[in-house]
Amino acid sequence: MGIIMILLLVASIVLIVIATSVFKLHPFIALIFAALFVGLGASALGQFDVMAVEATIRSGFGGILAYIGIVIVLGTIIGVFLEKSGAAIKMADTILKIVGPKRPGLAMSIIGWFVSIPVFCDSGYVILSALRKSVTKKAKVSATMMSVALATGLYASHTLVPPTPGPIAAAGNLGLEDSLGLVILVGIFVSIFTMIAGFIWAKFIGKKVKIQEDYDNEAFFANGLEVEEELIEQKYGKLPSTFMAFATILIPILLIALGTIASFPGDLMGAGFIANLFKFFGKPVMALLVGFFFSLGLAPKLDEEVLMKWIGEGIKIAGPIILITGAGGAFGAIIKATPVAAYLGASMSNWSVGILVPFFIAAALKTAQGSSTTALVTTSALMAPLLGSLGLDSTMGSVLTVMSIGSGAMTVSHANDSYFWVIAEFTGMDVKTAYKSMTMATLIQGIVGIVVVFILSLFLL
Repeated sequence: MGIIMILLLVASIVLIVIATSVFKLHPFIALIFAALFVGLGASALGQFDVMAVEATIRSGFGGILAYIGIVIVLGTIIGVFLEKSGAAIKMADTILKIVGPKRPGLAMSIIGWFVSIPVFCDSGYVILSALRKSVTKKAKVSATMMSVALATGLYASHTLVPPTPGPIAAAGNLGLEDSLGLVILVGIFVSIFTMIAGFIWAKFIGKKVKIQEDYDNEAFFANGLEVEEELIEQKYGKLPSTFMAFATILIPILLIALGTIASFPGDLMGAGFIANLFKFFGKPVMALLVGFFFSLGLAPKLDEEVLMKWIGEGIKIAGPIILITGAGGAFGAIIKATPVAAYLGASMSNWSVGILVPFFIAAALKTAQGSSTTALVTTSALMAPLLGSLGLDSTMGSVLTVMSIGSGAMTVSHANDSYFWVIAEFTGMDVKTAYKSMTMATLIQGIVGIVVVFILSLFLL
């Protein structure tokens, strides 16, 4: 019976992959039907009460959103404000000044890494594209190198560092909603290595491959530079201050980190008013509400355009993510309620590299259907009931599981991923060049990510 239950689970994953990648079915419906498939299959085998299937799906859907739904909405709203106010450009300018004109590729990687923490990497690449072109011309460096450096910098934090919705949803599925500060700290550490790996690859491939922009820069440097800088100024006007641009991201992260420290056993901050204050504002919802109020200061004026349309756009972006996250919670609840988790856990109990399991599942899902967020949500929902069997049921074990899933969700970006086409379109790469430069970069980033996670597991688990 155990083998049949495991095959049932494998079949549900195949169902998700085929439905989303072949038939282009929305991941929300695919996950709900997968949950129903496992529940009814277990019922047919006499392993689950058929009358409990619907209730389990509902409770799983609502349970995960009770923890993480508001956080996802606030995070996406903050991202919209950063994009539309030009704050992302201001952050980029500041980092360029710090890193220096002699290291433009590294500057692009760092800029991408910062911007993608609250802003989706697709949007981040679009809004930073004009800036990248200007810096490329100004520094007289490879456009291929700069394009890949920015793309991989954005990608590095996209799947690993909250408050990006994917990592938040994965943390929620694994019961880490009260330990997001730790997820952020470990995510920052791991993502720095994936960012560096992407930058090194960008430097390498920039010497091997030229795109049309490289030839254009050689011929039209003087004229082109002025046009690009004028476009940035015309689009955004006066940019927000450096403090306001960075505060919108860094203050919520700092509050969550301090809240996590205040909640550590042993009362490191004492048990008085200050500790309780940090615990209160360190809750993800409260921290991101503070970030939202800071983001209001980025807008040129608080009129209907800002208060209705900007916020409305953030809510619109968050909607599908929330639905996918809830459906992932439903899928995970069914897996947890049926004996399939126990059977699969027993079969894996002798594995000495359990931290690699979520990586391979997430990588298979990402490669097959293209969405990093779907890979993060689905894999985390699948892994939640298996943590104990794999020896990952501690807080740090769960955090490293999120990192393992995030590394898998990087591997790889290719033609079924919208980000792949955004990069190709905004850099003028043909498909062959995009595969050679960007797809290979994401493969390297994913492998570096899981290697770092595995090394951390040797010391922390």
